[in-house]
Amino acid sequence: MTDRTSAAMSAISSASWTKSPGRHLTSTCTGSPSPASDSFSGWAGFAVTDAVEDALGVPAFLDNDVNAFLRGEVSGGAARGESDVLGITLGTGVGGALWSSGALYTGPHGAAGEIGHIPGFGDLLCTCGGRGHLETLASGRSIGARYADRTGRRLTAREVARAADDGDRDALAVYRAAGAGIARAIVMTAGLVDITTVVVGGGVSHAWNLLNPIVLASLAADPPVSGHPVRLVKAALGADAVPVGAAARARQELAARSAV
Repeated sequence: MTDRTSAAMSAISSASWTKSPGRHLTSTCTGSPSPASDSFSGWAGFAVTDAVEDALGVPAFLDNDVNAFLRGEVSGGAARGESDVLGITLGTGVGGALWSSGALYTGPHGAAGEIGHIPGFGDLLCTCGGRGHLETLASGRSIGARYADRTGRRLTAREVARAADDGDRDALAVYRAAGAGIARAIVMTAGLVDITTVVVGGGVSHAWNLLNPIVLASLAADPPVSGHPVRLVKAALGADAVPVGAAARARQELAARSAV
């Protein structure tokens, strides 16, 4: 780790801020997190961008990791060149981001595309405090929890996927519920913003052999209102999608500054 990087990390870790439990999003305008799960709590209002810029002496930009993921996949991954894309990450939580008319669309509050935390997917308690969110069915820890609900055995999402591959009916049921939920979220999004492509990443997407046919079957049974199929693809860049997308954003921001 370089001296500058160490200084930046030290500035962030030693700074004080007011803890704010509950749901959090990242403000790309203010450079600080703002009040969607308990996975990343206590950062609301902390000026991350200012701390990094002061420590490094160079421009810094803050973004949501799913926004960076989608930007990376559109820049050089599975959705390269697409103009209207929903990005979904299935990891500890469920994240979403929108690429609309050739650009990332975050909305006035930074919440556009956040499909993980909209209701309508049952009544289970979500990590954010809400109920019936997609995250309660399709995140990595929720897949483990739903399997435990059915069997009393606590496994990781990867272990549940292996059990499903071996024919475990409870594991298959858990993945069917996750896939059906993802498909429903895709249809809802397509009905609102008319996306043409969905790119899925995150650790849970490693069980693509389980999820892909379930999502496609659900979409065929209940297609988007447009009547046009949505292209479903697995992320191509893996863990590199986020840094590739972050670099693309930095280049764009610096080019815009230079043009002024």
